[in-house]
This record gives sequence, C-alpha cells and structure tokens, in this order.
Amino acid sequence: MTQPPSQQPPQGGFGAPQEPPPGSPQPPQGPPQTPPPAQPGYGYPQAPGQPPGQAPGYGYPQQPGQQPGPYAQQPGPYGQQQPGPYTQQPGPYAQQPGPYGQQQPGYGYPQQQYPGAPAPSGPGGGPSKRKPAIIIGAAAAALLVIGGGIFVATSGGDDDKKPVAKESGDAKPSSSPSINEGNGNGDGDGSEGDDDLNAGRKSGEAKVLWLQKNDIDLPRNGSDVYGPWVSGDTVVRGMYRSVSGYSVADGKQKWTLDLPADLCAAPSQPTANGKIVIGVKNGTTDKADCADLQMIDLATGKAGWKKSIKQNGTWDFLSDISLAISGDTVTVGRTGNSNAYRVSDGKELFGKPSGTCQPFAFAGGAKLIAASSCRTDDVKNPQHQIQELDPDTGKARWTYRPKRGWEIDKVYSVSPLVVSLKKDKEWSILALKNNGTLRTGITSDKGDKFAPDCGSAFAIFGKSLDGCTGVAADANTFYMATAPDSSGSARTNKVVAFSLNTGKTRWKAAAPADRTVKPLRMEGGNVLLYVETAYEKGGGIATLAPTGGTPRMLLQHPASTSEIERGFYNSKVLYAGGRSFIASGRVSARNDKEELETKTMMAFGN
Repeated sequence: MTQPPSQQPPQGGFGAPQEPPPGSPQPPQGPPQTPPPAQPGYGYPQAPGQPPGQAPGYGYPQQPGQQPGPYAQQPGPYGQQQPGPYTQQPGPYAQQPGPYGQQQPGYGYPQQQYPGAPAPSGPGGGPSKRKPAIIIGAAAAALLVIGGGIFVATSGGDDDKKPVAKESGDAKPSSSPSINEGNGNGDGDGSEGDDDLNAGRKSGEAKVLWLQKNDIDLPRNGSDVYGPWVSGDTVVRGMYRSVSGYSVADGKQKWTLDLPADLCAAPSQPTANGKIVIGVKNGTTDKADCADLQMIDLATGKAGWKKSIKQNGTWDFLSDISLAISGDTVTVGRTGNSNAYRVSDGKELFGKPSGTCQPFAFAGGAKLIAASSCRTDDVKNPQHQIQELDPDTGKARWTYRPKRGWEIDKVYSVSPLVVSLKKDKEWSILALKNNGTLRTGITSDKGDKFAPDCGSAFAIFGKSLDGCTGVAADANTFYMATAPDSSGSARTNKVVAFSLNTGKTRWKAAAPADRTVKPLRMEGGNVLLYVETAYEKGGGIATLAPTGGTPRMLLQHPASTSEIERGFYNSKVLYAGGRSFIASGRVSARNDKEELETKTMMAFGN
C-alpha cells in the first residue's frame, strides 16, 4: 500500500462552553440508571480522537450515570453542565424547557484498535469510525433526547474581496478492468460469481446483481469513499485519486477518471442532469489544501471545467471544504470564506459576502441554505445564523438567528426546512417557515433517544450541513428513527413522526420484529426506509405510509448474503430505479492482499 503524507490536526471549531446566564431554567434531574449492554458490531471500532459533537452509531454503549427522561446530561469533554437555551419569547411562544439529552464520548475517548483499523491522527484528523451493521455515515448527534425549543431571530454585516479562481492540473479519464464479482464467500472470482451469490436465495428475495471488490492501491490508512451517486444507468463513486462509473445492471466498470491528487470533498447529490463538482487537493504533499475544483459528467466520466480557489487571507482555511449543489450552483464552504460557481460552465457567481457574518457551510437541493458564524466579542459564546440564498446571486432571502451560544449543526431537510442545533452537550431541532420565521421546536416524548447519521468524518472547518440519514420530512411531518432498543434478545427500533406545526409526536411505527430501520428520504409520499440486516436475515428497502402503521417491503435482500451485507465499513445505502446499492464509506486493510479482497459495493434488484 502507498504511504500517505502526515496530516495536520485541525484547530478548534465554533463555540465553547459558557457559564449559565442568571435566571436560566435548569433541567430537572433524575436518578442514575444502568445503561443496556452494547451490541457487537462488525469491523473496526471507533478510532481515538473522535471530535466533539460526533457520536457513535446505533447500539453504542451509554456511559454510567446517565439520567433518564428528556433532560439527561452526559459527562463529556466539557465539565460544566449547561442550562436550557430558551429565554422568554415574544408573541405566542412561552418559555420552553431545554432539549437536553445524552451525548457520547468526544475527543480522546479510548477505543481498542484491531489490525486493519484506520490509524488515528490528531484531534479531528482521524479517519472514519467503524459502526455496527449497515449504518450510513457517522452520527452527527449523539443518542440524545430532544425537547421543545423556541429561538429568537434578529440580524447582522463587514466587507472583504472575493477570492480568485484559476486553472488547476488535469484530471484524465481512462479505461479500467471490470469488477470482480466474487464467488459469494470473498475467496474467488470468475464468471460464476453471480450464481454463487444467489445460490441460497429464497422465494420473494431480491437477486444479488453484483458484488465489487477494491482494485485501487490505497494509502496505508485507507481512503474515504465518496458517493455513490446514480445518473441514468450508471452508479458512480469516488475514492483516493479516481472517480469511477459502473453499470447499475451488472456492475461492469464503464469509465474511470484519474485525478492528479487526492479526492477531498464532494456534495451529497449531483445536479438533476447528472453533473457534479468535486474537491481535489492541490498537491500530493502534506501541505496540500483541498483547493481545486473539478466538474464531472457522471454519465460519461468526462472531465469538465477545473478551477483553483485562491486563499483569501490568513483565515481562509482551504484545508477542509464542503460542497453543496442547488440547481446549477455549487457552493464551497469553509471557515473564513465561501464561493459559489455555476456547475455548467464554472463561472463564479458570488463569493464572500460583506458583513460580520460569514457562511461556513451550505445545504443544497430544492433550496440553497447557508449556515454562518458571526463575529462577536466573546469566542466562547458564538452567534450563528441561517439563511436561504438566491443560488444565482447569493443574496439572502431571509435571515434567522438562534439564541447566542447555539451553533447550527446540520440541516435535516431543506424543504421543509428542519435544522439541528447544538450547544456543548445539548441538542435541539427546529423547523422554519418558507419566510425564515420560526415554525416550531421539536419536542420528543420522555425516554425516546435518537441518532441521525450525517456523513463519514466530521470537519471542523467547512463541515457538511446536509446528507444526513435516519431522518426525512414532508410538508407537515418530520420523521426520525430512534436509537435501537438493546434490552431484549435482538435490536429493534421505531420511526417517530413529529408534527411540523406543533412540534409534538404524531405517531410511532415499530420496525419489523427483531429488526432496525432507518429513514433514507421521501419516496412517492411515503417514507423510504432501509431495513438493516440481522442474524441470518438480509436487509432491504421498505416504505412507511405518512400515517404510520407497518413498513411495506419493496426489496428484500437475501438472507444468504446477510453477512456480506452487514460487513461493509461505514456503509451507505442508495435506492434508485428499483435497485438498492450498499457501498463502503471507507476502504482500509492491514496489507495489500486484504486491501484487494475488501468488498466495496453491492447491488440488489429483482
């Protein structure tokens, strides 16, 4: 395996603990409870150096001394327990209790390492963690309980010049060998791979369309995987120094685009016509930044325009950027600056806005949402704001500010807009109206715990806002999966539906017996779910009606390949065109031989 350059750990992010203001409401306390035993997962344990605010996946053991009910607090990297974030609100909104829940260990939490696990670097610089079963990405929020919350909105402004874009090194397409379909047990290859994988398939179960193994020589610590994305009859993923497209029907490689340096950023979704813009490092040394942009046609693998982002001052951190696409606009978020380009031709549409509030991340899709940090006189008491921007001009259509000290963490849905906020060990979810005014704060029932999954590695600078799973929303309802209940003989969970008009629970729908489910998105008015694997049970894709009830299976994966399915590392699930795709979120191995035997993507269909 090739040896990677050393990594520099990122600096501290937005926000820090603060002293409780006088008169703040205190969350009630309860007696400590003994946490349930953790369920064993597949593959690597979480690496040391996990940054704060990112939690282990479903089934991770709780720490002793947690409090039951919706106001539980968890010892973490900060010693001071925080009060509720809510002061008396104007208008019809009364003072609310805080949304406090349980948080998992942060930086430096000790974990045992196994051979082949990605080696950790400094705080925030380590690779993605391993998670049990098929979990999509890493949890952005811990196993928390959310409480109702109403925030006060105000507004804010300073000037700076736009950064400059320039040409970068070439990315070249090439042909590449077909995938190794395997023989169903990971030991062989050849033309009979599909037959062997489907040998144990039962009536009613989907067919394994193909199974792919890694064919890229990776750095010693492995590489994150970007995607998968589907464009027509092509499924695409990026890893290390290449982006490749495969036939959705048989997995044969259709094209490969070789990159001059490491792939370092990608949006969660492409444009409607299958174009995407990725981030590529501007060199191969340990001092290289994620500063080059490359447009790619996902259907053909053809490289389009290329640009280099010029650093705009000392505080423009290009070491870690996030990308989001809305319409024909791609945004580049990071600490200290931001840019937007037209996806079709690379023209810069807007750059750093004037004023004291600067975007650090964006969420794309039907709307372009910007999360900004505002300059204050107290770095330990941050002020954030959220805006909807015109994707062509960058002009704000509205601005909403939460209470000081609360940071915008993730956007669970852009339309309707549902936002996750955090403050040290606390978590809250709110919904905004189309004009940016408060719609409601989400209030969970006592005892419900949640763990949305929001991507692989947490980025202190330029963190991604969107791409979360375990959540979904339609016009009037927000859906979120609970953390699995491990108290019985098998793990199970439920989907909770919250009214976006009242913030209260509408209904709860149980997963199939001894199974867990995870919302992926909305599909035809229903909630699209991934049903996770269990012992000798394959996973699958199901839908849940907006009125609740029992999930209806669309695609039942074979039980005979359940061990392969749940063995993917930091897995991602995609459903398109009646097919499901399971892809590793990271590829890593102990040696070259194991690296080439690592399964990276699998497809199911009828």
